[in-house]
Amino acid sequence: MSRTGSPRTHPRIRVAGSPLERGRQYGEAARDRILISRAAYEKAFQRAAGWSWEQASAAAAVFEPEIRASYPQYLEEMAGIAEGAGLSFSDVLTLNTRTEVIWAATARQASEERHRLARECTSFALLGRRTRSGRPLVGQNWDWLMHCFDTLVILEVEQPDAPNYVTVVEAGLLAKCSLNSAGLAVTTNALVTSGDRGEPGIPYHVMLRALADCELLSSAIETVQKNFRASAANYLFATGDDIAVDLEAGPGDFFAVQAILPEDGAIVHTNHFLRSPRGQDDVSLYAMPDSLVRLQRAASTIAGAAEPHDVASLRRALSDHADFPSGVCCHPRPEDEEQWATVMSVIMDPQDRRMWLASGHPCEADFVEQDFGDLLAREADLAKFRPAS
Repeated sequence: MSRTGSPRTHPRIRVAGSPLERGRQYGEAARDRILISRAAYEKAFQRAAGWSWEQASAAAAVFEPEIRASYPQYLEEMAGIAEGAGLSFSDVLTLNTRTEVIWAATARQASEERHRLARECTSFALLGRRTRSGRPLVGQNWDWLMHCFDTLVILEVEQPDAPNYVTVVEAGLLAKCSLNSAGLAVTTNALVTSGDRGEPGIPYHVMLRALADCELLSSAIETVQKNFRASAANYLFATGDDIAVDLEAGPGDFFAVQAILPEDGAIVHTNHFLRSPRGQDDVSLYAMPDSLVRLQRAASTIAGAAEPHDVASLRRALSDHADFPSGVCCHPRPEDEEQWATVMSVIMDPQDRRMWLASGHPCEADFVEQDFGDLLAREADLAKFRPAS
């Protein structure tokens, strides 16, 4: 069985200060990787939608008023990223709406029988009774375009008015999977429906940024529900209180959100709806047909395991090569016009605020625990109101 790719070391970037200052520090530190992202997505937009970068930027501009109305501070972060990286604000906004551009094109292509695009993620959450430590574990494989081997960064954010957080993210984007000092872990899966038309709303990666700021699981659930979302996505949460909740969300408002709770202490999710989206057609399997294989394997090796899990057993599960080179641990296929792979794999313990990261394919890269010092040790402000245990 051939292997491709190799373990990578991704830069760790710590930022602090105001939203603009944090963005500027991020943009300066990740400038080279952000420029790679910008060049790679210019090509991706052309392949996916037949759009130039200027056309994609015009489509991205419609989201700015929606973001400004709900989260103006994230526009400041984007402005800082742009300043630090030597790009325009429009460039950074376009990067942060890449999901809306690509998946809207995929929804259109589903009726035109054009080529499929890149795959996405396999995620899981295990409650404490399913782990050797007795603490919850949550994580995911992230499968995406090959250029991301050279664009991922570990962004460590210290902020005065919300929990500190760490996110493993493409350079220039606001957030992806995250763990914060309030003990909230967020993983995610892309979904796509007939309703993904790039219409105004809160973009996917802005939503992920907002979730990193949530002190409570109930706040995270409210954040997904209260906003009019521009695109479909799955959001999987776990907390230090040993609770896990999965939200399948179509584009739109509260009525397009459906919750899934753990069964036998576990949740696994891939890139299609487990419950039919309300008022929309699920196009996910057109874009990501391997999602069915990955779900079945994760249900068996993670949710269905007889023995309790630890990082070592989860590495084995996330390295599964059934249906190689597709599958849970995804490798590129030389014959494909658009190539993708498992770019990174992460496991998080939200109770102890610990994170293990495999930079690249988990079959090749060890899970290395990341030391964030006291960044995630800071309790959320709400902690002072909790009764003594």
